[in-house]
Amino acid sequence: MTAATAPGSAPGPARPIAAGGLPILEMVGVRAGYGPIEVLHGVDLAVPQGSLVALLGPNGGGKTTTLRVCSGLLRVNSGELRVAGRTVNGISAHELARLGICTVPEGRGIFPNLTVRENLWLATGTGVSREQVESMSFDRFPRLGERRNQLAGTMSGGEQQMLAIARALSTQPVVLILDELSMGLAPLVVTALYEAVAELAQSGISVLVAEQFAQTVLPIAQSAAIMLHGRVVRVGAPAEIEEELASAYLGG
Repeated sequence: MTAATAPGSAPGPARPIAAGGLPILEMVGVRAGYGPIEVLHGVDLAVPQGSLVALLGPNGGGKTTTLRVCSGLLRVNSGELRVAGRTVNGISAHELARLGICTVPEGRGIFPNLTVRENLWLATGTGVSREQVESMSFDRFPRLGERRNQLAGTMSGGEQQMLAIARALSTQPVVLILDELSMGLAPLVVTALYEAVAELAQSGISVLVAEQFAQTVLPIAQSAAIMLHGRVVRVGAPAEIEEELASAYLGG
């Protein structure tokens, strides 16, 4: 696997670079599940380098399970999980994180009894200093700077989601995985968050977003996939996918 470190960056683990048009993250014929229950039935999904891919579908379709496989939290039973063309079946979540695969789970995953700053400091395990983490986070999300000494659990849902994304970005990810970013948030907050995600994709970070509410993410995606009953049933441009969503969700 070809890897490189950005010029001027602090020493750390080499990050994967997809060569020859290979996807930076890919699932090929993946079957996975929980114990004897198979949830994914041969999933094929590719995230090209520097693109935003939307994984769409109703609850129970397998979106979160797919993201758990991509983040190393759930092992592949058969098929292949690939990073920059290299098969990484069996790799741990920690090892994937060191390769630059970072996940913001459904429910945000912040620590409510820690302050904003203390939550951000958890990202220093990748070698970034506290000062760098705070600077990057507060520059991107000024609201967090205003709340830096506030307990995270006392902030609004949108602010907590900002914190979760900021902490993830502090690890300088190659691929950012987002699970149901809009869950429980007001439409205006969701719009603002997805505008920030669009800027991340434009900066070169590859993004995989699982989302039940397609209209929130399709306007900023480069490609989209519909997932039903543990299978990716359609992949295409957002405009093409949008036309098929109603029948897919309704079983037409």
